[in-house]
Amino acid sequence: MDNLIFFVKEGFFHVLDWKAYDHVLFLIALAVVYDFKNWKKIFWLITLFTIGHTVSLLLAAYGVVSISKAWIEFLIPLTIFITALVNIFYAKTASKDTKTNTNLFFALFFGLIHGLGFSSYFKMLVGTSNSKFLPLLEFALGVELAQIVIVILILFLGFIFQTIFRFSKRDWILVISSVVIGVTIPMLINNWIW
Repeated sequence: MDNLIFFVKEGFFHVLDWKAYDHVLFLIALAVVYDFKNWKKIFWLITLFTIGHTVSLLLAAYGVVSISKAWIEFLIPLTIFITALVNIFYAKTASKDTKTNTNLFFALFFGLIHGLGFSSYFKMLVGTSNSKFLPLLEFALGVELAQIVIVILILFLGFIFQTIFRFSKRDWILVISSVVIGVTIPMLINNWIW
């Protein structure tokens, strides 16, 4: 039981670590185009992201995959940038139905990349233990719970800005996605690999 709580907490605070805010930025970019009536779609998106994250952690923990840390540090902000940029292109329609399949792909594929960014820390957590699978599932549960908290917060802020402050959905998407891009550009420059 102690191990369960430990790994769930590690997964939860991995997402909510304000020093490593890239995960939160990605969730903002992924969720900003949705509202509460789309809760099933957004739930599937974050679950696919968690699955991708977990698969890459599993492959890295068992030594199947190893990618240069420099590449991962560059690819993570690139995934955030691409997601926010796609939001801007789709903002004029303010309808997410046409983009859902694209976001499903983004969530799964980008989850794979983000998971690799945390693989060395996760390997340190489990050490030389032969049983890495159960801790990985517990960690994934913590990640999923934290993502749900963040997405609910994003949806709630979207609701407030669109109903109380009368932002149009298009303007909400454009402003938030632009802010995410603005925060991500220095991350890309600092981690430039060429």
